[in-house]
Amino acid sequence: MKKLTIFSLTIITALILSACGAGTPAAPTPDVAALSTSAAQTVVAEITLTAASFTSTPEPLPSETPTLEPPTPTEGVVLPVVTDASGVAVTVTPTQILCDDMSFDAATVDVNIPDGTTMTPGQEFVKTWKVKNTGSCVWGAGYGLVYANYTDRMSGVAQPLAGVVEIGQEVEVSVSFKAPDKAGEYLSAWQMANSKGIPFGKPVYVKILVK
Repeated sequence: MKKLTIFSLTIITALILSACGAGTPAAPTPDVAALSTSAAQTVVAEITLTAASFTSTPEPLPSETPTLEPPTPTEGVVLPVVTDASGVAVTVTPTQILCDDMSFDAATVDVNIPDGTTMTPGQEFVKTWKVKNTGSCVWGAGYGLVYANYTDRMSGVAQPLAGVVEIGQEVEVSVSFKAPDKAGEYLSAWQMANSKGIPFGKPVYVKILVK
């Protein structure tokens, strides 16, 4: 009986082993943690390769612009110091002064023969104006009044300057006229001119009424 039992166990064991070997071996269960680690390492490797192959373009350096120094005032030129209402100094740009320039005061320019003075036909007279040398050059030889080439000349002849006219000096200048023979109102304009005959400054006028 004991031998039969041992034999039976042997047969059962052989059948069990035979049944296990006859089927396809079961696939191993995948390790989820290992797969996650592998995927992460793959992504890191791809990012590293992409970064290594990318070459950044350097931004261009800004061009160097030379610093401009403010112009140095001309030697000998003294700029006026001007302040505003609050007492703050204000920069003043000097105005260029012309070599030849002339101006006058409208209230005192007519020394004689006021505008509208009545003359007889053919009457001779001398008109005198007071003007000022407002340029940066002295009026010397060759300077004087010239006909302004419009209105009526009235046979005008400019009289020479009495002498040298300094910068900023006022002087009286005159022209000899002859009234026209025909009745009417007449106007004649004259300008100061330099030694080259180039006129400058404001023109002066004489206006008469011939009756």
